[in-house]
Amino acid sequence: MPIKNRAAEFHEEVAGWRRDIHEHPEILYDTHRTSALVADKLRSFGCDEVVTGIGRTGVVAVIRGRMDTQGRAIGLRADMDALPMQEQTGLPHASKTDGAMHACGHDGHTAMLLGAAKYLAETRNFDGTAVVIFQPAEEGGNGAEAMCKDGLMERFGIDEVYAIHNSPGLEAGKFAIRPGPILASVDEFTITLQGKGGHAAKPNETVDTTVMMCHLITALQTVVSRNVDPVLQGVLSITSAETSSKAFNVIPDWAEVRGTIRTHAPAVREQIPQRLRAILGGITRTFGGRGEIDFHLGVPVTINDAVATERARAAAQAVAGGCEEVALAMGGEDFSFMLQERPGAMIRLGNGPSAGLHHPEYDFNDEIIPAGISWFAELVERRMPAS
Repeated sequence: MPIKNRAAEFHEEVAGWRRDIHEHPEILYDTHRTSALVADKLRSFGCDEVVTGIGRTGVVAVIRGRMDTQGRAIGLRADMDALPMQEQTGLPHASKTDGAMHACGHDGHTAMLLGAAKYLAETRNFDGTAVVIFQPAEEGGNGAEAMCKDGLMERFGIDEVYAIHNSPGLEAGKFAIRPGPILASVDEFTITLQGKGGHAAKPNETVDTTVMMCHLITALQTVVSRNVDPVLQGVLSITSAETSSKAFNVIPDWAEVRGTIRTHAPAVREQIPQRLRAILGGITRTFGGRGEIDFHLGVPVTINDAVATERARAAAQAVAGGCEEVALAMGGEDFSFMLQERPGAMIRLGNGPSAGLHHPEYDFNDEIIPAGISWFAELVERRMPAS
């Protein structure tokens, strides 16, 4: 079995770290306990440099190989933050923090990368530098962007960057990847409509925001179906609609619509907001009201570099004996910010038949830990061979 023997030997130790992190979930940038645990472990492994506070609460460690003839540095990234939701697993290591839960496997990602750091610091069987990156705030906080803005890539001389994300439903320990877009951009919008409220018995004296809102919601459904190239992916979902009144006899003078935009094509990401503005302007002029739209740009499209993808695939094949082609998904990942800075790739690692990501009964599968450690280590040793 091509799992690294040393990774198999400290499997239970790493699983213990994972369960401890799972019991103490922290949200967004408030990963103070987790960051401290990570930094302490990295120092205990004998890493050459351990730096905290990158991207507010991110941690980065440098591990130098037994030689450095090429001056190459490979970045390996894991996310540390949890989700603001209530756990319902009933497990012995379930969350001890009310309203917070590791429901996306970041506890496992962090533990696997810690295991890889331990292995690489012990063996140093590579020619170059491994940079292990532990980031906060993947779940909606753009922690990867914050670390990049803090000079992550330049400060540590990173040439390429790689990451793992677990995948429920994919056979445990199996890998899957694809070149090019793999996950979607994720943006949000809020539209505010202003009309003229009044008595429901005299609609002729009002500018009815409810009617405007209904026409707007219907019209927005045409953006993807009639404006976006049908061979490209795009999703526009209205997720909230409300008015300033809950009364039966009042026409409200204010309404708000919220939604999300997702796509795998950067050009479509630029196109959809333009159409939203045009449609909003047309409808508000038609009904005599006013409208404003506010966009919150989230993560860009996660795009795997083609060459880096094949390097990641080769490492997975060495570890697991194969690597599947993963399907496109509309989920988002802020690792995309790092992939905008440097070539690299994200690979999926099967979590087995577990509950889905972001589900209150989800738990990371500790049995896949040796595979993840081995992939990180194999990638470093293949990209920077010592002989």
